Amino acid sequence: MKILLIGEYSRLHNSLKEGLQKLGNDVTILGFKDGFKDFSVDFPLEKKWDFGLRKKIKLALLVVTGFDISSYLTYRQFWKKREHFKDFDVVQLINENSFFCDYNNEKKILEYIFKHNKKAFLLSAGDDYPYVNYNFEHSKNPSVVQPYLAGKIADKDFSNVLKFRTKPFEKLHHYIYKNIHGVIATDVDYHIPLQNHPKYLGLIPSPMNVDKFPKKELAIDERIVIFHGINRESYFKKGNDFFEKALQKIKEKYNDKVDVYVTENVPYNDYINRYNLAHIVLDQLYGHDQGSNGLEAMAKGKAVVTNASDVFEKHYNLTEKVAINGLPDVDYLVSELSFLIENPDAIKAIGKRARAFIEKEHDYVKIAEKFAEVWNKTNV
Repeated sequence: MKILLIGEYSRLHNSLKEGLQKLGNDVTILGFKDGFKDFSVDFPLEKKWDFGLRKKIKLALLVVTGFDISSYLTYRQFWKKREHFKDFDVVQLINENSFFCDYNNEKKILEYIFKHNKKAFLLSAGDDYPYVNYNFEHSKNPSVVQPYLAGKIADKDFSNVLKFRTKPFEKLHHYIYKNIHGVIATDVDYHIPLQNHPKYLGLIPSPMNVDKFPKKELAIDERIVIFHGINRESYFKKGNDFFEKALQKIKEKYNDKVDVYVTENVPYNDYINRYNLAHIVLDQLYGHDQGSNGLEAMAKGKAVVTNASDVFEKHYNLTEKVAINGLPDVDYLVSELSFLIENPDAIKAIGKRARAFIEKEHDYVKIAEKFAEVWNKTNV
């Protein structure tokens, strides 16, 4: 098949591309490079007028005239190369706002894509209209909505989530769903709001290229290494305030046993390399299922504190922990970390099960086969 993957989050589409290519497909990625992570994209888009003085001018222009110059310039980038984005057997959007444009420019891009390709599919792999609205309506469901409702995140810092509760993005949601052949969730968190929707095609886990992570059992000598990677833009969304408080207590309690490495806003490759030495990785707290960073750490056989709730364990029929379920509770985190530090064999056992879980449920070739099967059986 000839396949166009639109958008990139945390290497999801790159891993899927690699799996699809292993199966003999022709795959192209169009989109942004996911910020400072700088992932590979065949046709990269650049978000313009988004920094410094130009951003201030853009915002002033938007307030006065309603014209979003960044969105228009993204549309122009797409339009200049539009001939490269037609005649595909399958197109998959990574999100309801894959181009990060306003309603009008996003819709113009999508109109071209829907018109000039055979089948179009949508991933629910991040914030979108169903997921965001579900979590506002079910505030006890663990999600990034919880720290927002707790007053930790300002509206301006939550705008990429809140936009999905506005009328233009509700319209965009309905337009996309009218034109796609189906929507696929990439983990349990996005599966929950979509259940029973007529366009929902089911959950296919995020692909992981396990070939990039050779199997290696953790070696623990005298000291245990804990890694905490911080992206300041998502500080409260990931629960980093709880992690930092818990780590302070752990350092005081186990100063003679533990080394703690903390990094902030480093490029993807640096981030990965820095936690290679870790035995325990702190990932995130609000949700049911792991994100890509947590999955990669699990693929490397680490003990990961991340989303791994009872709902997740039930979905995968797990009887033993493959990760430590993180909760926004400092005392709970200290207790869980203390147990691991005092029981190094438990770290090794969880890490070994984590690797086996990734191989079974997230292997990029197996996942590519599942996507291809769903795409092929869905009628035009």
